Amino acid sequence: MRFGVNYTPTRGWFHHWLDFDLDDIRADLDSLTALGLDHIRVFPLWPLFQPNRTLIRPRAVEQLVALVDAAGERGLDVSVDGLQGHLSSFDFVPSWTTTWHRRNMFTDPAVVDAQEAYLTALASALADRPHFLGMTVGNEVDQFSGDPHPDPDRIRPDQAGRWLRRMLDACDRAAPGRAHLHASYDAAWYDDTHPFTPAHSARLGAMTAVHSWVFNGTAQRYGPTGAATERHAAYLIELSKAWAEDPDRPVWLQEVGAPAPHIAPEGAAAFTRATLAHALDCTGVWGITWWCSHDVDRALADFPELEYGLGLFTNDRRIKPAGEAVARAVREWHEGGREPERRRTALVLDVGDAGDAAASRSVCAPGGAFFEAWMRVAARGVRPAVVPASRVGDVGWLAARGVDSVVSVDAVG
Repeated sequence: MRFGVNYTPTRGWFHHWLDFDLDDIRADLDSLTALGLDHIRVFPLWPLFQPNRTLIRPRAVEQLVALVDAAGERGLDVSVDGLQGHLSSFDFVPSWTTTWHRRNMFTDPAVVDAQEAYLTALASALADRPHFLGMTVGNEVDQFSGDPHPDPDRIRPDQAGRWLRRMLDACDRAAPGRAHLHASYDAAWYDDTHPFTPAHSARLGAMTAVHSWVFNGTAQRYGPTGAATERHAAYLIELSKAWAEDPDRPVWLQEVGAPAPHIAPEGAAAFTRATLAHALDCTGVWGITWWCSHDVDRALADFPELEYGLGLFTNDRRIKPAGEAVARAVREWHEGGREPERRRTALVLDVGDAGDAAASRSVCAPGGAFFEAWMRVAARGVRPAVVPASRVGDVGWLAARGVDSVVSVDAVG
């Protein structure tokens, strides 16, 4: 089990790449050592690293390597996101893909060639660093592909799959043997029309990444302390396994946080404890990476209110109650934690062909029939797994998952 945090610099947020100060970064990383973490996830801003289609700034790449080295000196492994992409409600895309140069970022040959070159450059520069975990293609890049984005680059699921495979292959060639993956926001699991599908998330890359945010309607519908709210991250972990062809494929809870006002600040520590406890009761979890390390400086304008206070530390590096909750969970795990038993009872998920776009996956979303049934079963003390309807007769696959009893949604009272 790995425990980490998404690193948000205290000075300048991700704009810190413009005024890169390694001393500030070291001070930020030093504050994280109190939590007992073993890794961080970091975010180069794509337009700053590749401001022109044929220019990848050597100095920016050198700064990224310096950050990874500074983390390694503190015993922290580093996962690096490439195409940023989307962060905290802001889009960071280079000028050569927008307005007068508007091109589809997933299908235009020149743009895709440039993206491949960029990911190759970052992965190559880090390939010999022992503390480099691998690349994530980008942070929730799928949000550019459809609604509700105000100016989407629309694609089909087959095009999304081709693009992901090409980006992941580039990372694999540049830094072989590292854990390269991609990360989608929850539309991939919950939106019938979204071109990035559950199968893409659960079958491409070294592991499956899930991002759990209860402002997606969960906390609004079930309340900040509702069973469904506290189990949302665990639910996504288990849901993701339904599409995995490898029954032992690891799942990374790559983002999870306590967003106010959906989770009140005074309730953040309790939410953190409950979320971690339920996630740690899932098998096959590679790691949990909290969002985020430090609060956003309120001198920076125009963030949604919830983004300012998500840190485990304040902007001046004072630990918050949620940070103390994470530190306690990490300590208790290392003192006596163990892999939980496999989940023997599974709820059957029928969303059409599990191998393609899962055209009725909205039943998995908060308020959907499957979501509601899974949460009712879980609230009764059962530890439900999820299996697709197409696998119900696959005795070998069920046995590999440890499942010996399946229950239909209709049978859940």
